[in-house]
Amino acid sequence: MGFIGSVFSPWYAWSGRRNPQNHVCLNVATYGPGGRFTMTDRGTAALHQSKDTLTIGPSRMHWTGRDLVIDVNEVSSPPLISRVRGRITLTPSAVTGVELALHPRHQWRPFAPIARIDVNLTQGHRWQGHGYFDANFGTTALERDFDFWTWGRFPMQDRALCLYDATWRDGTQQDFALEVTPSGEAREVNAPPRTPFARTAWLVRRETRADPGTRPRQVLPMLDAPFYSRSVVETRLMGEVTQGVHEALDLTRFRQPLLKPMLAVRVPRRSGW
Repeated sequence: MGFIGSVFSPWYAWSGRRNPQNHVCLNVATYGPGGRFTMTDRGTAALHQSKDTLTIGPSRMHWTGRDLVIDVNEVSSPPLISRVRGRITLTPSAVTGVELALHPRHQWRPFAPIARIDVNLTQGHRWQGHGYFDANFGTTALERDFDFWTWGRFPMQDRALCLYDATWRDGTQQDFALEVTPSGEAREVNAPPRTPFARTAWLVRRETRADPGTRPRQVLPMLDAPFYSRSVVETRLMGEVTQGVHEALDLTRFRQPLLKPMLAVRVPRRSGW
């Protein structure tokens, strides 16, 4: 993930979020043997932008017109500190024109819910499979406007289903279920009901959509933090059993001041470049 205004950076929060260009980073997370996590908060000297390229320090994202090529050159956070290098190439089956408002101050752009990805990183992470690419934009801090949200991308037999369920600070529920075909056609659909499933080791609550009578279940843990969870989840949607990447974000917890010093260990600050 590339950030301009690193929303989960304690350094950005402590700065008062006055200058997003002074808090940029490329976040890479890999799992299993040799798994690493990189999220260095960098200053304005590290940021360079053009129409097709985003450069953050020694790493960059480049759109070729067909592929999104991400060249990674980062250092992972404690406790496993090492150089993480390599290339990630994402090839969308099509690029959508969809933009949805999660909140009046926050937008979601699911650019490519169906894509192929080629990963070749150090620590032995080399694989090919199906991928996904989206972006979020906002003008205020997430924790100012949201209490909780979940997101999921579930591949279906002939399409992908993207789910975004958010709870605003005032209790308003904002839910999206977006169905996307390989040709990039997208439409909002009526999804099955929100269904809770097991909390994480940090007791972050989780829910996603599931047909009545089905209880979603985690099949692969990926990232588990005091306020955030990422995992592979199995559920049944519209009669199809599917496994997809699921995220839960507890912004009520993220607002707690004690979390910021904890995050600073995992999100080091490098102001110069």
